[in-house]
Amino acid sequence: MSPQPELPAPAPSLTEVESHGVDRIPDAERTASPLDLFRLAFGGANTFSTCVLGAFPILFGLSFWQGLAATLLGVVAGALILCPMAVFGPVNGTNNAVSSSAHLGVHGRVVGSFLSLLTAVAFFSISVWSSGDALVGGAHRLFGLDRGNLSYVVAYALFAGLVLAVCVYGFRFMLFVNKIAVPSASLLFLIGAVAFAGDFDPSYAGVFTDSADAATQSLFWPSFIGAALIVLSNPVSFGAFLGDWSRYIPASTPRRRVIGAAFLSQIATLLPFVFGLATASIIATKVPEYVDPAAPDFVGGLLAISPGWYFLPVCLLALIGGMATGTTALYGTGLDFSSVFPRLTRVQATLLVGALSIAFIFVGRFALDLVQSISTFATMIITCTTPWMVVMMLGYWTRRGWYDPEALQVFNRRQRGGRYWFAHGWNWRGMTAWWVAAVIGVLFTNIPGQFVGPLGDLAGGVDISLPLSLAVAAVLFLALLRLFPEPRAVYGPDGPRLALTAEVPVPPISGPGALSVPSATLRA
Repeated sequence: MSPQPELPAPAPSLTEVESHGVDRIPDAERTASPLDLFRLAFGGANTFSTCVLGAFPILFGLSFWQGLAATLLGVVAGALILCPMAVFGPVNGTNNAVSSSAHLGVHGRVVGSFLSLLTAVAFFSISVWSSGDALVGGAHRLFGLDRGNLSYVVAYALFAGLVLAVCVYGFRFMLFVNKIAVPSASLLFLIGAVAFAGDFDPSYAGVFTDSADAATQSLFWPSFIGAALIVLSNPVSFGAFLGDWSRYIPASTPRRRVIGAAFLSQIATLLPFVFGLATASIIATKVPEYVDPAAPDFVGGLLAISPGWYFLPVCLLALIGGMATGTTALYGTGLDFSSVFPRLTRVQATLLVGALSIAFIFVGRFALDLVQSISTFATMIITCTTPWMVVMMLGYWTRRGWYDPEALQVFNRRQRGGRYWFAHGWNWRGMTAWWVAAVIGVLFTNIPGQFVGPLGDLAGGVDISLPLSLAVAAVLFLALLRLFPEPRAVYGPDGPRLALTAEVPVPPISGPGALSVPSATLRA
């Protein structure tokens, strides 16, 4: 009698705390689908924080139509950059930082962990700040709640606590929240379109009109590109996190479906982006003090122009959408932090990262006034994250999508050796391509009125940091793979694509729980 195929394990209950860290998800437990990936990625951006980013074209002085063009450019370009990062989860059954061991080395994978930590703190903070401000502002208009610091402290604490609780329960509970959040937030945005339809005027002209002086006109392209890059930062920010959710998708799922789900999830974010853009143009017309670039307050402006009946939907949108963004940002970082510090379980690491993030939120809001500079912080993170993504994607392409799951887990198990050990755990080819491109990107950054790098003015004030860092990372990484070939053992049976190889021995995996395997057997 032929053996029966292994049946998928029954899905755990919503209230069962997830036990998996970044270890490979067993095939029997991979019950998620590309639609689930769409829900999580779209739900994480279908919120107030995305509306805030969508308002930046207006803050930069663009007209509505100019802002719409910048938004479309940023979303589409960002979606194209992001979507290939979804394939690592199904292939390796783990998160993207662990998968990066194959291209940056067993120890070099901490780069991805560090980038995901910074990204999570930044976007979790934006989520809590914007949602908390909306809740307090809406309660003030509805019930006369005092808008003093105490009200904000309570709102931030309660909201952050709810997000942290969902992250502790894990993937299944987070997926449940997003199944509710995605259609609910989308409906509330559509209701908002009705609420503001009477005040919306697509002919809003911005500052770059025919009558503007030459100095103002010269700032158009820097402002347009800067706005597009801030929009683009939203989809690219998911690069380190897609594997957190796609690792539950079966490995047999066609790659095009996984990539398509990631791409469409970002195209769908045009809903909150355009909502933010359109309402910001109304705010700029009716209450322009709220879009003063020196002290912008999109949430306050939105409440100022909202009809009374939309205050409650605003509060619901802040709560529902903010929960989706906060959980998608915090969950993956807690997951990855537990692999960097294996003494911590996933739950303990999530609680620790959550506590640090909440402390950052309060310090930034009440002591350092970081709210105005958070977009700069996020943009700088993306400038450093994108070259890392380029190395990952080109690595996947040159390896023909072939990986050794056991060798990827060496760092997490506190072992040594394996196919991805390279030079004492570091693959200097990928590391060099990443840090050189990231440094160049920072040097050429030019965000009008916020941050200008030492070389930021060389392109006439236009921010070329992202395309330049993308190009440098791609060219340098591929050149290093040709000039300094990697071991043949890191490639699959079909060999490399474009890259060269070197016949060198690979050290066997040694350490806790390792089997003694001669290095000769590790030659592909």
